[in-house]
This record gives sequence, structure tokens and C-alpha cells, in this order.
Amino acid sequence: MKFRTEVHFNEVAEKIQIEDRIFSIGSCFSTEMSTLLKRGQLQTLNNPFGTIFNPYSVNTALRRIHSSSFYTEEDLIAYQDQFISLDHHSGFNSEYVHKTLEKINSNIEKSNLFLQSTNWVMITYGSSFIYEFLPKNKLVANCHKIPDKFFRKRLLTSGEIRNSVRETISFLKDICPEGVQLVFTVSPVRHTKDGMMENQRSKSLLISNLHEVLEEAENCNYLPVYEIMMDDLRDYRFYKEDMIHPTQQAVNYIFEKFGNAYFSDETMDFIEENFKIMKALEHRTSDEQSPKHHEFLENLKGRIALQQTKVKHRIFTES
Repeated sequence: MKFRTEVHFNEVAEKIQIEDRIFSIGSCFSTEMSTLLKRGQLQTLNNPFGTIFNPYSVNTALRRIHSSSFYTEEDLIAYQDQFISLDHHSGFNSEYVHKTLEKINSNIEKSNLFLQSTNWVMITYGSSFIYEFLPKNKLVANCHKIPDKFFRKRLLTSGEIRNSVRETISFLKDICPEGVQLVFTVSPVRHTKDGMMENQRSKSLLISNLHEVLEEAENCNYLPVYEIMMDDLRDYRFYKEDMIHPTQQAVNYIFEKFGNAYFSDETMDFIEENFKIMKALEHRTSDEQSPKHHEFLENLKGRIALQQTKVKHRIFTES
């Protein structure tokens, strides 16, 4: 008897190679996936605007990156002695205008250059909800804990979602090399603060409209992360204490499913060995002077050196 409903999806024809560059943007789950890719020593760049959730805001970020459109002081607001961009995560906030702008614009420049040689882009949408900042009549990515009276919350329309996704695909195919592969996902993290019914409505809008666009797009795939979490891992042991975010075990399982479908055999072996090396590097001993520990370190150096011969980019630079 089977006691789970495993989610199956087809392998892709174009596989991720060990020298490929992977750009990711979107919700916190995109960071989870990018962290594992980076741990596997692939070339990654993740969330240059910080965590953003809805298709409109993701598209706004990519429009800016595509055109290298830098932010100016006029694009910021001042709140509680901080200069803030409503398009960005709070990690970009600073008490000085020039510092906020430096963080923002250096990431735009870095991302533009990275995308020009990127092979894969992973986009994770988390929500269909968006906020309008009333003083400027502007749709924003982050409210930065500014009082609710300054915002109007609403769902993006189906048309707004589809237009945002289509524009995003257009921007990426223009700036990235020919043949770039785009992977779209919907985050499995439920936005319970919106309400449980509202969250389901939000996710269903994302899934329905995303599929409608992807059916007509080339080199675009849907990775069923949301479905794996909801249907395959539908047990609270796969959730953290907040009952919302997936545990590391769940993230690793989803990453493994992703790898089985998207990694070449060489990439799979490369990442698996690098994971083992990273785990060994994190090992701590009670006796650093013992002969066995020195033998362990020498063996580890040899394994790292062998992995370094397989790629042109620098790996294990912090080891």
C-alpha cells in the first residue's frame, strides 16, 4: 500500500551543466534553492532586490536590471530616519541616502552583467497580493512596516499577472544569451497573514495565469515546488515550528527532485561530491594536532583540488 502521493514531472531536455550560471529572483524559497546551488559550487546570483513576492514587483526589478536604470534620491522615501526603496527588501535601508543608493545601484550593475552570460533563470512567485503606496500612487514590493493607512492592499488581476510574466520573459530573453532557460515556480510557503482562504486564492491566481503564459512560451518550464510540498510532503513533520516554512529536510527533498530532472550526470556528481566536502569542512575535532586529523585535512585538500580542476570558475574559495 502507498501512503503518499508523489509528484512526478518529466526531465528536461536541456540540462544544467557545471559551468552554467544561474540567476534567481523572487520569494524566500528562491533563496533556499540558490543557497543549495551555491553550496554545490555552481555560479549563482540571487535576489538582487532582496526577497520580493509578486509577479509585478519581480518584473519591476527585472525591468530596472535589464535597462541598468539606476535609482535616484527621488525614488526613495524617508521614514524613521531611514531612506527606503519600496521596491526593495529592508536590508537596503540606511540612514544615509548615498548608502541606500549605493547598495541598490551596485546590485543593478552586478545583476545586469551577470545576466548577460546567464544560462538559467529561476523565478519564484510567492503571492498575488500587492500594496499600493497611496502618497505616490505606486505599486510596491515591500511596506517596510510603514502604517497601513498609507497603503491599499489588493490582488493583482489575471491580466496584470500575465502581462508581468510575459514582460519578464521578454526582458530576460533580450539580455541573456540565446537559448537561456527559464524556470518558474510558485513558493510552497503559505502567506497565512493574508488569511487561509485568501492565500489559496492568491496561489491559484499565480498557478493558473503562469501556466497560461508558459504554454505559449519557448524555453520556459514550470517546476512544481508548490505541488510537491502540498501533495507529496503533506505532513507537519516537514514544516518548521511556525507551521508555514518547509524544514531543511523538505527543501533538500525538493532540491533532489529538481536535480533529478534538471542536472546533467556530471553536474549531479559534481554537486554531490561538493556537498560531502562542505560537510567535511564543517567538521570540528577536539584534537587539531592529532595525526588522524592532519591526514583528514590532507585528504580533504586533495578532494578540493580535484574538484577545482573540473571548472574554470573559483570554488571553495573560503575553505
